[in-house]
Amino acid sequence: MAEIPQQLAGFTTWGDGEPFEDKSGPFFMRLNDPSHGHLSAMVTDASHMNGGGFLHGGLLMTFADYALFVIAYDQLDGTHAVTVSCQTEFLASTGEIGEILHATGTVTRNTRSLIFIRGQINMASDPNKILTTFSGIIKRVGNK
Repeated sequence: MAEIPQQLAGFTTWGDGEPFEDKSGPFFMRLNDPSHGHLSAMVTDASHMNGGGFLHGGLLMTFADYALFVIAYDQLDGTHAVTVSCQTEFLASTGEIGEILHATGTVTRNTRSLIFIRGQINMASDPNKILTTFSGIIKRVGNK
């Protein structure tokens, strides 16, 4: 399980940890954040950068995928789910190591087996600087 950085006091991990996400992020969540609803967060470090010194697009896509599940946390109601589709649009870049990123969004439709979500990733220090928008579909699999 990933250790929660001091800058993200009040956040938690997803369950007992997610091996891939803990290694690629790690990523954290705060449910029922008063300003953002279900909020995902991460702190950038040198391992998140590409050769040009900017945040790697694959990192942002992985963080968006994590955020889909945090945003849909209530609708999942403890069931397992998998990503069916995830689209990302890159709007801005950053190269700031130590920057806190936030991902927020909304469930746009919830059916018996599928949950449709849209969201965005922005810099916590400048919420108006949207780095990425994303939308996705997750499918419930298995039981609680």
